[in-house]
Amino acid sequence: MKKNTDLGLLLLRITVAGLMLFHGVAKLSHLDGIKGMLSANGLPEFMAYGSYITEVIAPILMIIGLRTRLASITFFLGMVTALSLAHSENMFALSKTGGLEIELILLYAFGALVLFFTGSGKYAVSKSNTWD
Repeated sequence: MKKNTDLGLLLLRITVAGLMLFHGVAKLSHLDGIKGMLSANGLPEFMAYGSYITEVIAPILMIIGLRTRLASITFFLGMVTALSLAHSENMFALSKTGGLEIELILLYAFGALVLFFTGSGKYAVSKSNTWD
């Protein structure tokens, strides 16, 4: 079977970014929980609006393949921030089924990191830019 790396990158972009987009859209109507978490950690509440960048704008850019590498590193940093602020107590905790509690966040984060290193592939709006 012939390998098709570009199709694989498209599927990765759609899967990682598409699934995160659901989280972002759910936050469009409320950010109270995130604002409270930021306040509890001594951070300004306006930083909660950064979740829109991480969970809405970056995923849309990743899906269409526009500035994929820049969007992916932004997405990755957002996941690292979410991990450190909201899930740090579960860093090494195991779920009832034996997996890591934070495995979904890690899957999102490292999927985005893969796209940062590979770029979008040829099935994308932009393919030739350094930050494709």
